[in-house]
Amino acid sequence: MGTPYPMPIDPSKTRIGFIGIGVMGAAMASRLISAGYNLSFYARNPSNPNSLSLQSKGATLSPSISALSQSSNILFTMVGHPSDVRSLYLDGPHSIISSLNPNSVTVDTTSSHPDLARQIFSAARQRSSWSVDAPVSGGDIGARDGKLAIFAAGDRDVVEWLQPLFSVMGKATYMGGAGCGQSCKIANQITIGGNLVGISEGLVFAKRVGLDLEKFVEAVREGAAGSKAMELFAGRMIARDFRPGGYAEYQVKDLGMGVDVVEGGDDESCVVLPGAAICKQIFQSMVANGDGKLGGQGVITVIERINGM
Repeated sequence: MGTPYPMPIDPSKTRIGFIGIGVMGAAMASRLISAGYNLSFYARNPSNPNSLSLQSKGATLSPSISALSQSSNILFTMVGHPSDVRSLYLDGPHSIISSLNPNSVTVDTTSSHPDLARQIFSAARQRSSWSVDAPVSGGDIGARDGKLAIFAAGDRDVVEWLQPLFSVMGKATYMGGAGCGQSCKIANQITIGGNLVGISEGLVFAKRVGLDLEKFVEAVREGAAGSKAMELFAGRMIARDFRPGGYAEYQVKDLGMGVDVVEGGDDESCVVLPGAAICKQIFQSMVANGDGKLGGQGVITVIERINGM
């Protein structure tokens, strides 16, 4: 039975499931295991390194998505695109929603579309279950260190009930009803996209005029130009470390959802976002250059190419 909502979450009793064990998902799942929780997961490729690593830490490999959904009190997902989320949650008789037990709770940490989050919430309620959209920010380092910003939305009481798990992974902020977590993540990505492009251009300019790049970052980091993005990514840019915490192609996807929301809104909700549109084009150039699987900090390579560097 475990501890379905609203029974208190208990590391020795609560059954946690996880789908999506890439860079972010594997780190988040590992933290839950380290905190003493019983965790099962599904992997399309059971022999991949992250799958083997989780099993070595005590996690259980589930044979199917439906089996994992049926056995979990709380099911986390961290996949790539809204189409993946829709397929997992809503498509077919073996989907997550079709397999949930009453009072189970799903937590989608993928950066997805607000309208889809609302559809999943409605479908879960029809099954007497609950759904929370809780996309995260902080990259692979934040996931590893338990310092993610978590934008949680849905029923307030359910989000509060999940706090023991959220606190293992980072800090959760309740954003409002279903879909508000995804809307917050889109706004977050608009902000971080501009930051990454700005840091890249600052570094390219500093290099062109002969400044020592590490001294440049040290000099400006405590002033108004300093930011969390600079702390996380400037050093990686300088060191040419473009290993992904999140793929650049996902940044294109997230910025695209922001543009789509604006384009699909009515006149009263329309917002002009020229910076976001330009940032999307710059990150899209990264993808066109074959670098979509690099981390977002690799956007500096686009600015360098423009400048013949």
